[in-house]
Amino acid sequence: MHSQLEPIPPVTELETAIRRRRTFAIISHPDAGKTTLTEKLLLYGGAIHLAGSVKARRAQRHATSDWMKLEQERGISVTSSVMQFEYEGYHINLLDTPGHEDFSEDTYRTLVAADSAVMLLDNRRGVEERTRQLFEVCKKRRIPIFTFVNKCDRAGEDPLKLVSDVESDLGIACHPVTWPIFRDGTFVGVYDRRQSLIHLFSRDEEHGARMAEVRVGSLENGELRELLGVEAHAQLVHDIALLDAAGHPFDHVALLAGELSPVFFGSALTNFGLEPFLREFLELAPPPSPRESSAGVVQPTDSAFTGFVFKIQANMDPKHRDRIAFVRVCSGRFEAGMQVNHVRTGKSLRLAAPQQFMARERTAISEAWPGDVIGVMDRGTLRIGDTLSANGELEFHGIPRFPPEHFARVVIKDPMRRKQLDSGLRQLTEEGAAQVFFTSGTDTTSPTPIVGAVGLLQFDVMNFRLETEYGVACRFEPFTARYPRWVLGPMEDIERVASGPGSTLLFDSKQNPLILFQDAWSLRWVQERETRLKFLENAP
Repeated sequence: MHSQLEPIPPVTELETAIRRRRTFAIISHPDAGKTTLTEKLLLYGGAIHLAGSVKARRAQRHATSDWMKLEQERGISVTSSVMQFEYEGYHINLLDTPGHEDFSEDTYRTLVAADSAVMLLDNRRGVEERTRQLFEVCKKRRIPIFTFVNKCDRAGEDPLKLVSDVESDLGIACHPVTWPIFRDGTFVGVYDRRQSLIHLFSRDEEHGARMAEVRVGSLENGELRELLGVEAHAQLVHDIALLDAAGHPFDHVALLAGELSPVFFGSALTNFGLEPFLREFLELAPPPSPRESSAGVVQPTDSAFTGFVFKIQANMDPKHRDRIAFVRVCSGRFEAGMQVNHVRTGKSLRLAAPQQFMARERTAISEAWPGDVIGVMDRGTLRIGDTLSANGELEFHGIPRFPPEHFARVVIKDPMRRKQLDSGLRQLTEEGAAQVFFTSGTDTTSPTPIVGAVGLLQFDVMNFRLETEYGVACRFEPFTARYPRWVLGPMEDIERVASGPGSTLLFDSKQNPLILFQDAWSLRWVQERETRLKFLENAP
C-alpha cells in the first residue's frame, strides 16, 4: 500500500514578501569606511548611478546616507539613515548607523530593528574598541554578524592574522567566504570560496564613482592565471588549501545563532570585492525573524500587522517642519491608511501617508511587509519604543534607554527667540538623542533650560540644528556634574538631599524629579543612607 504524500501548501503573498526581505545594519569603529561602504552598496544595488564623496567638504556629490547639512560639512555621520532598494529579486532595508560612540543611542536602537549586521573592519587596525562594544550588543541579541574587512587597496595586516585576531578578540568562529588576491603587493581581486570563482578587478579613473570592471573565472582559467602571474596564482592556491584544511567549515545554523561570522575582503573605495560580498550576503543573511512580545513570540507570517517605533526624526524636510516616526514592520501586511492600536495610549491611530526612504529622499507607498522600515507622519503622538498593533494589546520590548552622561545649560543669545528655542528643544529631544531638564517642576520656561546627552558631540549637533532649523543662536555651558538619578519618594526628602554640596535638583519634561550628583562617591553615599528614597537610572 502506497502512502499518500501530503500536498505542499501554496506559498502566500505574505510568505513570498518575507523571503525577499533583508534588513540589516552596518556597524563599525569611526573611520573604518562605513558610509563609503553604504554608498557603494547603493551603487551596486542600482539605487544610485554615481557614488558620492564622503570626506571632501567641497565635493559636488555627498554620500547619500549623509543627508544632514552638518554631516556634509564635517564628513561624519551623526544620525542613522534608512535606505531601501531592490537587487536581484531581494528587497533590501539598509540601516546605516553613526560610528562615533557619542551617537551610540541611535545605533543601539537601530540594531533592534535589524535582522543581521555587517561588522566593518579596517584592514590595518582590525578589531577596535567601538567594534567590540557594538559586537557585544549584537551578541546579546543573537544577531547574525557578517564581517567585511575594508581598505584592502592599501597595505594592512596579513589576512590570516586578521581572521585569527577576530576569533580570539571577539570569541566568534570565522569562515572566510571571499579571500583577497594580491599581485606584487597590490590588491587586484577576491576568490569566492562558495562559488569557486576568481574575481579580478580593473582600476579606472573614476575613483570608485562607478562599478569596477571585473573578469570572473575559475582557478584553472588560463587567461586569469596569466593575468595573475605564477607567483600570485601559486600563493592563492596555497591560501585556499590552507583555509580548506585548517579553517572553520561553513555552518549556516551557527551563522544564524550568531556563533559564526562569514568574512569578506574588499575595498569600498575602489569597489573591489563589493559585488561578490553583496550577492553572498543576501543569500546567506536571514529574512525577517520572529520577535518577542508581551503576548509571546510574534512570527513574521502572522496575518495581523504589528510594528514598533525605533527612531523619530524632526525636520527631514525643513521647509515643512515635518516629524517622521520610523516603524519596523514585524508581522502581517501594512496598508496605507489602516487603523491600528497605539498600545501605550490604548487609542486607535490611523497611519496615513506612509513612506519608504533613501536617506532624506522619500517615496509614498501603499503597502509594506515584515522586515520593511516605513516612515509615518507624526504630530507628537508617537514615541520611541511605541508598539503599533492590529492584534490587540501585545507590546514589543527591548528598545534601549540610556541615562545622560553630560549636561549643559542652554543660554539663548536673543531672549525674543525663546518660543523658537522651546519648540526646537522639544522636537529635537523627542528624537531620543538628548533630554531637556528644568530647575523647577512647574516652570518649563526657566531662563536656562538644561540639556543632558550621552555624548558631548550631541551638544554640537543640537547647537547647529537649533540655529539652522529653528533660527535660534545659543551657546551650551557644560555642567561639571554628570551622575543623574531620577528619585521616587517624599518631595521634602528629595529637596533635602538635593540641597547638599555638589547636588542639583532638576525636573524632566514630565515634571519627574532627578538629582544630578557631582561625582560617583556622592551618589553612593546618598544611596546608602536615604532609605525612604528610590533612585533610578532612567525616568520612571
